[in-house]
Amino acid sequence: MKFNLHIPTRIVSGEGCLKENAGLLALGKHALIVTGKTSARKCGALDDLLPLLAQAGIYTVIFDRITENPRLETCYEGGQLAARMGADFVIGIGGGSPIDAAKAIASFAANPTMSPGDLFDASRRQNPSLPIVAIPTTAGTGTEANPYSVMTLPGGEHKKTYSAPDSWAKVAFLDPRYTATLPVPTTRSTALDAFAHALESFLSPKSTDVSEMMALYAAHKIWAVIGNDPAVYNMEMRRELMAAACAAGIAISITGTGFPHPLGYSVTLLDNVPHGAACALFGGDYIEYNSREEKGRERIERFCAAIGTDPKTLAETLPRLSGVKLSFTEEEIDRRIKLISGAKNYVNSPYVLSVEEMYEIYRKHFGAKEKE
Repeated sequence: MKFNLHIPTRIVSGEGCLKENAGLLALGKHALIVTGKTSARKCGALDDLLPLLAQAGIYTVIFDRITENPRLETCYEGGQLAARMGADFVIGIGGGSPIDAAKAIASFAANPTMSPGDLFDASRRQNPSLPIVAIPTTAGTGTEANPYSVMTLPGGEHKKTYSAPDSWAKVAFLDPRYTATLPVPTTRSTALDAFAHALESFLSPKSTDVSEMMALYAAHKIWAVIGNDPAVYNMEMRRELMAAACAAGIAISITGTGFPHPLGYSVTLLDNVPHGAACALFGGDYIEYNSREEKGRERIERFCAAIGTDPKTLAETLPRLSGVKLSFTEEEIDRRIKLISGAKNYVNSPYVLSVEEMYEIYRKHFGAKEKE
């Protein structure tokens, strides 16, 4: 039995949970709010939050420069701003990008003499991060329930994950109403990201009894919603997806992710494919290659039986739901594989891809168009 677990984040959920638990926001007197340009206000989360902070006498500054695939340099600038304003804590509102960014900003703010690259060197992070509050507005990454922060490095072609014992959120508020303004394609893509977390965690050699329970809980709920590719997502579906995404985030906090994640990074950064769609595109390959190993095949069958489908159906459905249709020359494929071939995630599954197999997968999906 493996029942090891350490989740230092307090999670509260439900419609109106922010207002009902406003006392949990009292982590200091100065807060930097980290968001994208418009989504935090559009969904209603920022407008719910600001009066609560004002009533508590908490001074706030809004840093709304976070884009999809947050850039390390931008997070560094946010940390410098937080340090100058004397921030006591950081609040991230949004999808995975603003909350991931909030984790990095909280570390930079507590260590203002660090350079951007020092974030990934534990010896340079001499002071613990500022406390973090997470308010997710998508149901996908589960970043509110794990310590990971994925940054885009200078140049825009590589991602790197920052994680530290103090990069967990202190509290996370899960209100499914904040996902209601998401368009159907975004809702689908973020759900596919959470499903990838569940699948990849379940197959991980690092899996435990707890991570398996969380992964299967998440996968069952997500598949029940997205398996038939609904044209409209009602509030009950959004409640299920938000809970499931958080559970899947807990699962990968224990196990990490598998090879669909790094395979998708280059098309996310270079070709603007949403992260969840990119992971789903390679979901069929994940099932196919891991089925070549007895342990992988057995776990895939268990996973599919738990969610009410079969490996063949799952392997066919995930790429279809991704909606990704791209074509590359051999040179373009070569560039993308070289960007991702060194990722650590590849060893985190029963079957470990070779670099040659990465090329095979890319050629299968993207062909090899003639160079113009």
